[in-house]
Amino acid sequence: MSHSSRRYFLQSSAVGVANLIANPSHGNSTEMRKITPPNFSDAYLGQRILCYRPMRHGSPNLSVVKEGNKIIAHNYGHGGSGWTLGPGSANYVNELLINSKFAMDLANKATPIAIIGAGVIGLFTAYDLNKRGFSNITIYADRVDSLTSHNAGGLLAPVSMDNSPDMQVTIDRIGVEAYRFYDGIAKNKNKDFKGGALIVPTYFNNRQDSGLEPYVGVVMQPAKEVILDFGNGTTRPMVVYDDGIYMDTATLMGELHLYIKAHNIPIIKKKINSFAEVQQKFIFNCSGLGSSQLANDAEVVPVQGHLIMLKNQIPQNMNYMILVYFGEGKTEAKQKVKRSFYIFPKRLAKSTPRDIGVIGGTFIEGGNPNTPNLKEFDLLLQGAKEFYGLS
Repeated sequence: MSHSSRRYFLQSSAVGVANLIANPSHGNSTEMRKITPPNFSDAYLGQRILCYRPMRHGSPNLSVVKEGNKIIAHNYGHGGSGWTLGPGSANYVNELLINSKFAMDLANKATPIAIIGAGVIGLFTAYDLNKRGFSNITIYADRVDSLTSHNAGGLLAPVSMDNSPDMQVTIDRIGVEAYRFYDGIAKNKNKDFKGGALIVPTYFNNRQDSGLEPYVGVVMQPAKEVILDFGNGTTRPMVVYDDGIYMDTATLMGELHLYIKAHNIPIIKKKINSFAEVQQKFIFNCSGLGSSQLANDAEVVPVQGHLIMLKNQIPQNMNYMILVYFGEGKTEAKQKVKRSFYIFPKRLAKSTPRDIGVIGGTFIEGGNPNTPNLKEFDLLLQGAKEFYGLS
């Protein structure tokens, strides 16, 4: 398959919700699983959220360069896979720098290091560096709250990316490393995190759409065919990875902040417009969308996403994830949109136990606050209802 089709919508994903045929006929050997649909009536719908994923055409920028008297380690452009790749990407770029020809000064673990950006990539970069013994780290960020990293859904799967073929092997290796990291949290093997990752069954239309096949046989078990029965006469044939990982992004961001505070890593609230503004010689650029200006990178674009939080749900009915792709269209702003339906057991920070669940979602390259495309919220809700056979 051509990688020019972008990982976030593979060629096989151009299947409309109308083609997800209810009540198909199947052989008796396929496992039937019952799932109770969420309540989508108005009283059970919560906050509507717009977010902007930082995607870079060609692949994320994972590189080390020398600019004047500064050594810059770039780590940005992960699209909708910042959480999926975060810990593995931080490990990869940190080792790039430590093993580079520029790293002689880093033999002294007290060497001053700057990190630009306090999203998932910046915080995991600080965490990984500190675990390696570096003790003089400063984070610079213009914002630390209500970031895309907080609002992200939390499915571990490589989506909303644009990877060139020669980079895909590296991306897969980084993803496997990240899977191991979250698996350790889910199994209570990481003393730095008390929660934030769960192993839950994760459903897709087919194996190719998941992006997880490179993980199978390495860190994941093979997917298997099942039929989902929603108890209302609607069934769906799907594949399931029973060792899928849900990342509770709000919890993980909170625990990363607690770790950073406990290890005396300051966060200075300041927008960095130029690397020359930073006093430190060694700089990790984890500025996401800000890299279009900071790194003068025209390949960085926002990918707009829409999601709706759920509330007053029954928590035990939400212990799974689903991602299916519906196809392409145009928004009211005449922007190209790639639509999907996903549902994860996500909670916002300080939410009640019954305020659980999020549905999405859209992938609108170039979408921005001036083109919020608000009609997409109603379309994604309708798509969710049709998927479950509720409309």
